[in-house]
Amino acid sequence: MTTGPALPPMQRHAVDLPPATAQLLAEASRALGRGQVEFAEPLLAKALALAPDCTEAHRLMGIAALMGNNQPKAIDHLQRALATCPDDSTLNMNLGSALIETGETDAGLAYLQRACELAPASASTWFNYGKGLQFSARLEAARAALQRAVTMEPGYIPARNALATVLSSLGDTSAAVAMNRETLRQRPDCATAWFALANLKVEPFSKNDIMQLQSELGRPDISDDSRLLLGFTLAQAMEDQGDYAAAFDVLSEANALKRRNLYWDRHEEHARVDAIAKAFAHPLPAPLDATLGKEVIFVVCLPRSGSTLTEQILASHPQVEGADEILTLPQLLNEESARRGQPFPQWVPAATAQDWQRLGNEYLTRTRRWQQHHLRFTDKNVDNWAFVGAALAMLPGAHVVNSRRDPLETCFAWYRQLFGNQSVHYSYDLDDIADYYAGYARLSRLWRQRFPQQYFDHEYEALQTDPEAQIRRLLSFCGLPFDPACLAFHQSSRPVLTISAAQVRQPLRRDTARSARYGEKLDPLRARLRAIGEGER
Repeated sequence: MTTGPALPPMQRHAVDLPPATAQLLAEASRALGRGQVEFAEPLLAKALALAPDCTEAHRLMGIAALMGNNQPKAIDHLQRALATCPDDSTLNMNLGSALIETGETDAGLAYLQRACELAPASASTWFNYGKGLQFSARLEAARAALQRAVTMEPGYIPARNALATVLSSLGDTSAAVAMNRETLRQRPDCATAWFALANLKVEPFSKNDIMQLQSELGRPDISDDSRLLLGFTLAQAMEDQGDYAAAFDVLSEANALKRRNLYWDRHEEHARVDAIAKAFAHPLPAPLDATLGKEVIFVVCLPRSGSTLTEQILASHPQVEGADEILTLPQLLNEESARRGQPFPQWVPAATAQDWQRLGNEYLTRTRRWQQHHLRFTDKNVDNWAFVGAALAMLPGAHVVNSRRDPLETCFAWYRQLFGNQSVHYSYDLDDIADYYAGYARLSRLWRQRFPQQYFDHEYEALQTDPEAQIRRLLSFCGLPFDPACLAFHQSSRPVLTISAAQVRQPLRRDTARSARYGEKLDPLRARLRAIGEGER
């Protein structure tokens, strides 16, 4: 959630410790300062063995756990340290961040707010509070906190970048562009600001931008992370200038660099899809309540398929709340798998109608916040396309909208995008992309066949061709009366948290297809898609 835990100097309460313990803590602190968590943790374990109640040892162990992404361990040690130092702003800040990352949002924000009260002049404290608010979708409050951090410290780049993202999510695209441009004026080497500007996709890059990006990429000391951000940005800039061959070459290099550091196996994905298809090929137990889940509209999709636009249209309706990419459905399935000691979908044939209803009720309980002000809400998690069978077993009254786009355009859009979501490992190799799409296509056909009354293909190209007719079909399927606000979706003021936030603030465009511009460069992908029956439309 944050840029990393704060690591202040050794605290006063460590001074009176026995020399051996104090030396261990000093060495551990220096190691953490160098980012050497694996070296620091054994030293801290020794210190705690010598002094189990040592506040400083618990504080440093909590920081080490945060740096190692072990939030539960971090929470345990930070709470022990905070018990003896409740007015330590850094401890409050780090504990708050850890709690938010484990889903304890309200408790985490309370600690972060307390940290700001204890250190009101600290830009980093306001930044972390702002990031916590952003993480929990409290965007207006996040803007205020992040703006305060930037005002205190105008050169604070992480705060500037976070504020630009929040501004975009709130629909203030011009302010987001201006923020990123000002950051680049201050720091032309800021790869994150370049990439954020590219993700807005509302301002074409210039030839001067290309020269600057090429200059930054040519630096000998550039990190792989910066090379990736700048590489994907440069490809978009070259496309903006019409140099598609060069753009594709830059994309290929950037994707290859990203793919080298990821694990994804097409055979494992095929086996996963095959298991799901077999588990749901036969009728499930008759539901105990066929109306359960009537509040829910699942927008199932692949990335870059127009799903944010689909949700924006639905959420512009006065009866619908847009919940964005919530994790409730896959989390419930994972928890049920852990309870049964079997991975999903192995336990599906043994699940009873009572089991599915229990899971459905738990889903509605966990999503209650989205039901407070509207009759219906959308769930747009990009992994849910594989879980439609389970979703409709749990919530037989729900509707499922499959947001579809031309297969080639969808697949190439993945290849053009560096995703922040680390689970999108298939998107950096064209063969991997085709294999992943094949699984989606197979299950989409199954869901269409198994649930003809509850599953609707919402075609992006049909929307472009005749927006009103397609929107009327979409609303009719969902059981919603037509409302003109859905045609003016771009005027909605609702926060949008995905990378398409700026795009859905614009009227519907009809010039979004790109694959034809790349000609023969995409012929191998075209051939793979045709082989699975998913050629261009």
